[in-house]
Amino acid sequence: MKSYDITVLPGDGIGPEVMDVALSVLDLVGHKFNIKFNCKEELFGGCSIDKYGIPLTDETINNCKNADSILLGAVGGPKWEKQAHNKKPEQGLLKLRKSLGLYANLRPAKIYSPLINASSLKPDVIRKADVMVVRELTSGIYFGEPRGIDKNKGWNTLSYTREEVEQISHTAFKLARKRNNRVTSVHKSNVLESSQFWKDVVESIHKEYADVYLNEMYVDNAAMQLVKDPKQFDVILTQNLFGDILSDITAMITGSLGMLPSASLGSKHSLYEPVHGSAPEIAGNNESNPLAMVASVAMMLEYSFNLPQASAMIYSAINEVLELGYRTLDISTKDTNLVSTSVMQNLILEKCADKSDTIIEMVRMSYEG
Repeated sequence: MKSYDITVLPGDGIGPEVMDVALSVLDLVGHKFNIKFNCKEELFGGCSIDKYGIPLTDETINNCKNADSILLGAVGGPKWEKQAHNKKPEQGLLKLRKSLGLYANLRPAKIYSPLINASSLKPDVIRKADVMVVRELTSGIYFGEPRGIDKNKGWNTLSYTREEVEQISHTAFKLARKRNNRVTSVHKSNVLESSQFWKDVVESIHKEYADVYLNEMYVDNAAMQLVKDPKQFDVILTQNLFGDILSDITAMITGSLGMLPSASLGSKHSLYEPVHGSAPEIAGNNESNPLAMVASVAMMLEYSFNLPQASAMIYSAINEVLELGYRTLDISTKDTNLVSTSVMQNLILEKCADKSDTIIEMVRMSYEG
């Protein structure tokens, strides 16, 4: 029996409740595919501040480094807004990404057909849209030095090294080869020297991927084009700050942040989390949407453990539940069935369990063979 060690960081707000749903799905996958997932929970974010005074302890970092992969729920909330800047929950997330070398953030935005009317965009605009934002995650303005603030000004530094741009470029081009062979490099080279450098390095790496089509786009135009015609995009390659903003725009193609998973990948480590925040206003009310966290498990199974059939089983279950008209509060409409977090959990588990045992056995044997 194959075995994987997973560090689980439920975090704050709705993080623990959506994580519970995701882990129940992972447990079912383990039974169906004869795989043992050893999950160990650690405090992270605000809850770590409450106990240890800091959002991320050295022990948690070490446990993450020793794991085969990491699952993260959500971090932050108003309770910790008055913390010193370097001790806020979100700073723990930045430190974790840097410590693990998670330089590539993959944020897919693909519309589930039952949710095509949930988006604020017209159905004809988003139908068959399938965008993957590849965001550089461990450099740029979020990490640049010097940085600071005083009573007269605040300052940050935006810079990239050749190695940093090269490694994220390779990730984007390789991913495009598995999709529709198109990469859009998004920058602001008309006014930023760092973006001109980005543009030049991406173009030099593209010579190794002549079969992949590359086009360039300024970030302001890219934001407009995403809501005008998202189907023109396949893989969007961009730096940290721009990727943070553009990925939230692509999220609304799907109708809700509660539907989007993400992967943060490095050369040795990987972390998976939903795009949505901690939503403390609904935490504990059994109202949260767990589907992005469940889809993050599906991404982990595909990208870290090479289990595409198991991943596909989860995505299929999500789509089937949505086809039946079941919705959590964030994506519900008057003609759908509003359900709680726990009911949605049971529905997903039921659909996963319904998958043919014969097919699952064939897939399992192919892994073991």
